[in-house]
Amino acid sequence: MAATIVMDNGGSTIKVGLSTDNKPRLVTNACCKSKSERRKVFIGDQLNECKDFSGLFYILPFQKGYLVNWEVQRQIWDYVFSKNCLNVDPSDSNLVLSEPQFNFTSIKECMDEILFEEYRVNALYRSTAAQLSAYKHCQESKQKPLCCLVLDSGFSFSHVVPICDGKIVKKGVKRVNVGGKLMTNHLKEILSYRQLHVMDETYVINQVREDCCYVSSSFNKDMEISKKMREENIIARDYVLPDYANVKRGYIRPVEQMWEKYRGEEQLLRMNNERFTVPELLFKPSDIGIHEMGLSEAVLESVASTSLAMHPHFYLNVILTGGNVAIPGFVDRIKSDVRSMAPIDFDVEVKAPKNPITYAWEGGAEISKSPGFVEKFCVTKSEYEEHGRSICSEKFDGF
Repeated sequence: MAATIVMDNGGSTIKVGLSTDNKPRLVTNACCKSKSERRKVFIGDQLNECKDFSGLFYILPFQKGYLVNWEVQRQIWDYVFSKNCLNVDPSDSNLVLSEPQFNFTSIKECMDEILFEEYRVNALYRSTAAQLSAYKHCQESKQKPLCCLVLDSGFSFSHVVPICDGKIVKKGVKRVNVGGKLMTNHLKEILSYRQLHVMDETYVINQVREDCCYVSSSFNKDMEISKKMREENIIARDYVLPDYANVKRGYIRPVEQMWEKYRGEEQLLRMNNERFTVPELLFKPSDIGIHEMGLSEAVLESVASTSLAMHPHFYLNVILTGGNVAIPGFVDRIKSDVRSMAPIDFDVEVKAPKNPITYAWEGGAEISKSPGFVEKFCVTKSEYEEHGRSICSEKFDGF
């Protein structure tokens, strides 16, 4: 029996593994070059071998959330399938692959063509991360809900996707053009303006954001605290930047040492109101001139776009998935915002998995173990050779 590869092909990270694995391997979806080792190209998680992450140069296959650089993506997929990573032969395997919402037809066709004609996969199932997450949630729930609302907030953008009986309710899908990439870029800009020029340090500042930032439950109160001096300011933190000689990875200085004189030679970043104003962009993109609603409003708009009979079911099953859900305080903020704005007649239940980053992958692994998976969900190599691209459009997109 052919092995099944499950690949959640994200803009920042590929979550990939065999369906029999307990957890996926996280592979950076980029080719990188370092200032210190200019001749070497780091593909995927080879980046872990790099000794100096300052001034990393990224070549990304995804731009604005869509796969546009096929040469780079092929290099990364070649590495993923090679003996250095998964050590599988795609021509002997089935593949479950995720794609973005409203993916362009030209990208879908190109993807199908490359997978069937170059990698010669046995069978392909192409779906979205939201559908895979919804499937996983339905399998885990005792009630087996028919409807659920998936908020998928990732690297390039965030989507709110209503799903009923495994199918996306297209008129209810809402997109907010804010994700991890925009937050990191915004943090680079404000730190460069206020403290230290870090515009070339995407990798390091991304770590700073992941280590320091949180979603505020009371923005105005936190802003007042951040204006206070010394010990009264319980929000400010000192972040020690790596120098790749003594400090390999940056870290937050202990709070009790916060106001003592720093005797180390490494550089410090003082993270104050940046800690909560940067993640606030997910909820108020208008703060930096992006004329869109925030995630909480997008949830309500999405539910309002569906038929009235489905509203209570969607509010009862709001599923959070994607890397930004891991930001401390994110889940509580969505819960309180949605509850305060939703009609009082409806109960609201927001659920977040233990690991929101790999949740869609887990859904893909689960779906690949279902009875009659290939016949029910996949397009096989022989079907593709007989019918061409049209069979993929019919089966995956409903055209």
